Amino acid sequence: MQNFDFLSPTKIIFGRGVHSRVGAETAQIGNTILVHYGSDRVKTSGLLDEVIASVRDAGVDVVLLGGVKPNPRLELIREGIELCRRKGVDGILCVGGGSVIDSAKGIAAGVPYTGDVWDFYTAAAEPDGALPIGVVLTIPAAGSEASPGSVVTREKEQQKFFFNSDLVRPRFAILNPELTFTLPQYQTAAGVTDIMSHIMERYFTLEENVDLTDRLCEATLRTVIHNVPKALATPEDYAARAEIMWAGTIAHNDLLSTGRIGDWSSHNIEHELSAQYDVTHGAGLAVIFPAWMKHVYTRDLERFVQFAVRVWDVDYRAHDMEGVALEGIRRLTEFFSRIGMPTTLAELGVTDRRYDEMAKQALRFGPLGNFKLEAPDVVRIYELAEG
Repeated sequence: MQNFDFLSPTKIIFGRGVHSRVGAETAQIGNTILVHYGSDRVKTSGLLDEVIASVRDAGVDVVLLGGVKPNPRLELIREGIELCRRKGVDGILCVGGGSVIDSAKGIAAGVPYTGDVWDFYTAAAEPDGALPIGVVLTIPAAGSEASPGSVVTREKEQQKFFFNSDLVRPRFAILNPELTFTLPQYQTAAGVTDIMSHIMERYFTLEENVDLTDRLCEATLRTVIHNVPKALATPEDYAARAEIMWAGTIAHNDLLSTGRIGDWSSHNIEHELSAQYDVTHGAGLAVIFPAWMKHVYTRDLERFVQFAVRVWDVDYRAHDMEGVALEGIRRLTEFFSRIGMPTTLAELGVTDRRYDEMAKQALRFGPLGNFKLEAPDVVRIYELAEG
């Protein structure tokens, strides 16, 4: 087990009706707040109006900025930075999912910075300050409500980059599973795929003697696998929605990372799909993760066997370890398909094979992951993702 520092400062406020507390919580992070949001769903449901009223009732001035898209755009972040400076904003409240929160993190870090916020995403600079952030979560998926990361798309250049800083971890996150009842099934399934991928990126480590976090990862995966069919069949199943929502936070607040080094190749490889084709991140991961597994499983066969046996209940066969590992990958792929996710590039609408270009971009900071993947490996993973 590796040495580690663990910091999870986000105050989690979880349960039925808890979004009614948003005004009181927001008043603790600023007097003038940018309310940042994306989808029409938060407006048509009445949630946005409810949040704004609660914040104003707490004596907080509100500045609005909507328009966040999936795979959030750099230009809106730049617009938000200028708006916050002009209006004297001293905190940000996100109403939405990971895209809204990631966009807010870019704004929060960019306001006190004298250069271009894109510097953080290219690793040319690191934030040395940020506005405080609060969250009313509506989509359990990205885990951004308690993570230090922000992923953003520079649309014209088709680049999707990220930065990490504890300065942008939200101060509080309000998690009411009732707010997810009206999510479309595709968004629910894509969100679950993102949650599972965050866990699996941490699970496939080369670090030894990490049995506690192995078991935590496996338990969280099994919880999601058990509950998503219930949520899809009965959208207002509070118990199932609650399990998924809490799993999404646990999956990405770094608890499951403690003492181990994750891989993150699949995320880097998928980011190029999102950048080039604007596909839903979770849907892209449903295609890429099994392809990555098929390419690398022989390099750490025992861990892939453990994954198959402990997560997917594949029977252990000492005489056929490879068969066990492959059956685990097959069951993962079948699960993604069963909940409505694509499992091939063609199902994503990707047919023009820009593999060399995408591999080069994915490798801009060097070889990927624990297996040190190079360009031919990444190209092969895209080929395996063709199905």
